Amino acid sequence: MINCSIYERIFKRFDEDGDGKLSPSELRRCVETIGEELLMKEAQEVMESMDSDGNGLVGLEEFVGWMEREGEERKMEVLREAFRMYEMEGSECITPKSLKRMLSRLGESRSVEECSVMIRQFDVNGDGVLSFDEFKLMML
Repeated sequence: MINCSIYERIFKRFDEDGDGKLSPSELRRCVETIGEELLMKEAQEVMESMDSDGNGLVGLEEFVGWMEREGEERKMEVLREAFRMYEMEGSECITPKSLKRMLSRLGESRSVEECSVMIRQFDVNGDGVLSFDEFKLMML
């Protein structure tokens, strides 16, 4: 089982306006960040599957509940999507430079050296970058 804090972090990344609710347009923009396309109709269908109170938006509890119900395969898919947001294009790893770039997009200014320190904390094989497996360990 994935720690609830990972869901909270993912939710906060999706919740661009910080209102504590996800809208279909926020979901679309998040998916676009990882280079995929999600039509508004598709976003609305996904939201409907998560929206247990029928208000058209998804709160943290609904998001966590939906994630828990989706099973391990879905959880790994979400982790892969999150990983893709941070990885250097085509490298299949998170480098200090790619981490710095993504953090900047999220409004957090860090130096490449600070990003290297962050990566070293979870870099199991000592190669200076995070593979998906290392990222997964970090997020779990």
